[in-house]
Amino acid sequence: MSDHLVIDVRGAVKKYGTGQASIYALDGVDLQIKSGEYVAIMGPSGSGKSTLMNIMGALDNMTSGKYFLDGIEISSMDENALSIVRGRKIGFIFQSFNLIPRTTALANVELPMAYQGIKSAERKMRALKALEVVGLSDRVDHEPTELSGGQQQRVAVARALATRPALLLADEPTGALDSKSTHDLLDLFDQINAAGRTVIVITHEADVADRAKRVIRMRDGKVVSDTMNDRRAGART
Repeated sequence: MSDHLVIDVRGAVKKYGTGQASIYALDGVDLQIKSGEYVAIMGPSGSGKSTLMNIMGALDNMTSGKYFLDGIEISSMDENALSIVRGRKIGFIFQSFNLIPRTTALANVELPMAYQGIKSAERKMRALKALEVVGLSDRVDHEPTELSGGQQQRVAVARALATRPALLLADEPTGALDSKSTHDLLDLFDQINAAGRTVIVITHEADVADRAKRVIRMRDGKVVSDTMNDRRAGART
C-alpha cells in the first residue's frame, strides 16, 4: 500500500431543502483512503453511506466541500467531465449486477471500454483476462440468463476490472447473493486487493465488513468511527 490518496474528501456537506426543513445527508465528512486499501463503509439506512458512495463515485455533487479522486479535484466538474473521470478511474459493482440481457459475458465486460474508445482487439484481450481473473474463462459466451447470480456478479467484477480503474467501488455487492456466492465474491475481493487494487465496499452486513482491513461507520451524516480490522491486518488464509 502506498501513501498516494485515491480518495480525499474534505468537509463534505450534502444538504436537501432549506431553512428549518433542511436535511443533512452528509454533515462535514472528511475521509482519506490510500491506494491499495480495502475499506468497508457501514451504517444503518439514512446514515449517509449511500450519499457518500455517490459522492466518491462522482455520481452526485456536494453542497459544499472538496473532493479529490486519484489526485484530481472533481468537486466543481460539470457532468461531461465527471462522466469521463468515472469511466477512467472507478470500477462500479452494484447489488443488481446491471448486466445487459441477451448479451454475452464477454460483450458485457467489453462495453465500458468501447465507450472509452479502446480498440476492439485491446478490449477483447482485457475482457478475456478479467474474466479469467474472476474464474469465468469457460463462460465467456454465456448470456446473463445462463449464469447463476454469483456468476453474474463475477461478470460485473470483471467488467469493473477491465477498465483498469484506480479503485473498485462496490455498493451492497452481496445483497442479491446466497451465502456460498457471497463467500466466493469476498474471496475474490481479497484476491483483487492482494494484487494491489483499492477496494471500497458499501454494506450494512457485518460479515461483509469483517473481510475488509479498515471499517468506517457512519450515522446521521457523520463518520462516527474509523478503525483498522486487526483480524484482517494480513492476507486472509
